[in-house]
Amino acid sequence: MKQIVLDTETTGLSVKEGHRIVEIACIELENLVKTENVFHNYLNPERKVSEKALDVHGYSDEFLSDKKKFKDIADDFLKFIEGKELIIHNADFDIAHINNELSIIGKKKIDKEYIIDTLEIARNKFPGAGLSLDALCKRFRIDNSRRIKHTAIIDCELLSKVYINLIDQKEPTLDFKPSISLESNFKKDSKHDYCKRIISASPQEINLHKNFLEKKLKKNYF
Repeated sequence: MKQIVLDTETTGLSVKEGHRIVEIACIELENLVKTENVFHNYLNPERKVSEKALDVHGYSDEFLSDKKKFKDIADDFLKFIEGKELIIHNADFDIAHINNELSIIGKKKIDKEYIIDTLEIARNKFPGAGLSLDALCKRFRIDNSRRIKHTAIIDCELLSKVYINLIDQKEPTLDFKPSISLESNFKKDSKHDYCKRIISASPQEINLHKNFLEKKLKKNYF
């Protein structure tokens, strides 16, 4: 099963106040294991970044001025996430901003049915406890030292680890299959699906072991 860990950074909190996305990041998981497929873009929001948002992520108007606009990456983004569950921390925030961007360019909004909100999972699992990404990293002893500022790509990497811990799957099940070279070196027992080699002790080894045990017993009990 393939899933997408997703995060965004924005010019401010509220879509109603006209705030836009400045960074979007997606990391693909397959059976809870990170693949090499990553989608990441900084975006020109076509408006100024608020001071509070600048303090959070550090992306200045100057830095974002020459970046692509959301409409330039929308099709690639939608293709990347197509048919996959989205894993998001505080999904209402990110999806509100993504759906706002999609609406601006006349694209269909993302259905919340395909979203897993790790904030909701954490809230049900640890009521009354700290539920921020930093707090969950601390709880699960996940190194978040690179998170000096909030950046979507780093937050995705951290959230992928937090999610696995939240659902109690610290060690994903991997499908280990013998390679062709391995199979060529061993003959399979026709009655079994695995390979093994049985080594029998020689008569001399059996006698030596018997003598060793007799001496050991005499020493301990007589």
